[in-house]
Amino acid sequence: MAQELYTRTNQKLFFAGLALESMAKAASSGAMNAQGLVQAEREAALFHLYGGLLGLCHEIAGFYRLPQASAARAELLLGDDMLQSVAIPEMAEMVELARSPQTWLAQLLKAYAELFQPPVARKVAKTDVTQPLIQAVNLDEVERLELSHAELQAWRENLKGLVRRFRDALSEC
Repeated sequence: MAQELYTRTNQKLFFAGLALESMAKAASSGAMNAQGLVQAEREAALFHLYGGLLGLCHEIAGFYRLPQASAARAELLLGDDMLQSVAIPEMAEMVELARSPQTWLAQLLKAYAELFQPPVARKVAKTDVTQPLIQAVNLDEVERLELSHAELQAWRENLKGLVRRFRDALSEC
């Protein structure tokens, strides 16, 4: 039973829950390194949520015996080529969720991809050395906000709901 595909999905969802609990504890602690702990747990939660998504993709691909059942990245199973090659309702729903930028799944995939991007230095406007030093502020520039605990928790709940619904549908077959 430990070798079943669903065990990895369950583990990843559980680990994401643990990371979210630790994130909440770190945020409420007065520790000197609280900000670093929160960031570490935020990234751990995101990592495990992505792993849970990949696990769900493996479950579905394994159930339908797809050749891509051991893909190393969820994006390989959530691409348009997957929809064109096989008609699987669960994968079609996930591809649609991944395609729409406003959905939780697309946001999760984007946030996960951003983990691997190098930090980008803020652009500083060149100033005229003859002018007094005045701080220029661009109100149109939006800084990227960190993912909140509530948003990560919502993604976890959405993923768990998707897992339950898909498993119910797959077990009826």
